[in-house]
Amino acid sequence: MLLVLVVAVSHAANIECVGTATQVVKGSDTTFIFKDEIHLRSTLGATEWYKADGSLYASGVDEIYPDEGCYRANGCSFCAKLYTDIEDIAFTVEPSCEGTLLRVTGDFGSLARTYSLSYDALAWNTEEWVDSAAQQSGTLAHTLSLPPLYGATPITLCYDADIRAQLGLDSACVHVNFAEDEVQAVKMELTSLATARGTEGEKSNERNRPTSQKLITGTEYSGPLEVAFYSNPTPGAQFYRWTIYKAGERIVTRFDKDIRYTFNEPATYRVVCAVNNAYCTSDSMDMTVAVSESYLAVPNVFTPNGDGKNDEFRVAYRSLREFHCWVYNRWGKLVYEWDDPAKGWDGTINGRPAAEGAYYYVIRAMGTDAAKNAQYIGLKASYKKQKNNAGAVGIYQLSGDINLLRGKQ
Repeated sequence: MLLVLVVAVSHAANIECVGTATQVVKGSDTTFIFKDEIHLRSTLGATEWYKADGSLYASGVDEIYPDEGCYRANGCSFCAKLYTDIEDIAFTVEPSCEGTLLRVTGDFGSLARTYSLSYDALAWNTEEWVDSAAQQSGTLAHTLSLPPLYGATPITLCYDADIRAQLGLDSACVHVNFAEDEVQAVKMELTSLATARGTEGEKSNERNRPTSQKLITGTEYSGPLEVAFYSNPTPGAQFYRWTIYKAGERIVTRFDKDIRYTFNEPATYRVVCAVNNAYCTSDSMDMTVAVSESYLAVPNVFTPNGDGKNDEFRVAYRSLREFHCWVYNRWGKLVYEWDDPAKGWDGTINGRPAAEGAYYYVIRAMGTDAAKNAQYIGLKASYKKQKNNAGAVGIYQLSGDINLLRGKQ
């Protein structure tokens, strides 16, 4: 059994330790910790040594080998106490949803002991959960509290590392492997990937289009907006609940680990995901997704001269679910039509450049904010001017002149 002396001394300038020992000063008290026997010397030479009760311990000697107890000499008071290494130290792990308890067994004695804990704590690195080295230290007690453990990890408890290192003793540590089937706490990290249309900086006639897979909070996007959502749970998760709200009203509930959803109608949506298991109530996160109202604007001129500027007759739009445009010449003959609002007319007819001048267009389009049973007014396509139907939300029936001017390149 290793015995280590602990001595608390007030103003101990006249007393020194002999042998392998270390010294810790706390306020006016000094603690001497010995590796072997207790051996103290008075630097002033022969002196009187007294016990704490005032009785004489030794007289006319400059060094002593005392037992445990409190003494004074040369105006200095100190206490000596034998430190015994902890016998049969061990610990168990008690996980819970809010935290983790370590129950430490063994006889600590009366010495205030220090400890350090090391283990792996799962940390989110923007893409996945990874092991991150964690440490905790303090005064050793029979019950120690840790944050929740979300995954399997070996846990190492070391004690009295500072004292043992100074005395040249090996480190004193005990280990426990916390297994994955013991995990109770759960955590998640909600992420999403949108379906992008085009790339950042690319010219496009669609306003507010999603050009990146990353959704930016506070940005309205042109619909339809298709998004994949990922719960990214820690290993303890067993159950999942997704809820999508539109203007505060629940519209979707799903129970898959990950989901995909297409936001069609203009609105601000809130996507909430919760994960839990048989032990712990839900850990949840939410994010906001905003889809723009529909929009359609038509130019009155385009210049297909190959200079890269305004070379096609294109509309400016956002959040359209249907689109069709017909272009007629001055005699009412159909010269071009298309049904993708992201495309347009390049000013050619059957591969040949069309003559400059005024042409007539008819456009019928439905925004994602139009009623599901919305109907156009009049014929599907006609040279005859149609009603604009401006009073119906998300319904566009437009017609007018588009001027083709080639100009100089």
